[in-house]
Amino acid sequence: MSLQVSSAFAIGAIAVHDSQGTSADEAGYGVGYGSSRHEAERNAIRSCEKVGNDGCEIAVWYETCGAYAGDRVNFGIGYGSTKRDAEDMALDSCPHCKLIVSDCQ
Repeated sequence: MSLQVSSAFAIGAIAVHDSQGTSADEAGYGVGYGSSRHEAERNAIRSCEKVGNDGCEIAVWYETCGAYAGDRVNFGIGYGSTKRDAEDMALDSCPHCKLIVSDCQ
């Protein structure tokens, strides 16, 4: 007999405040979770705004792991079954970017 455990928060999301010209070290972000994509995205925006960022937008949503990378002009997102997979995807799509945030839920 196998026991399946499910999380009440099955979806994660990353919201960022990262306008063009902002360095990776200056980009603001928030991470949120929820039982639906909508709930996770709403919570990520709230988290981003709660730490003083305005203009937060959803960068990526994910079921396991997600990542966001950026530089002053470009950005990359990633998702995958491990943090490393998500980070690699984000950096592959933006080779000169710096990893800003990655998370697994």
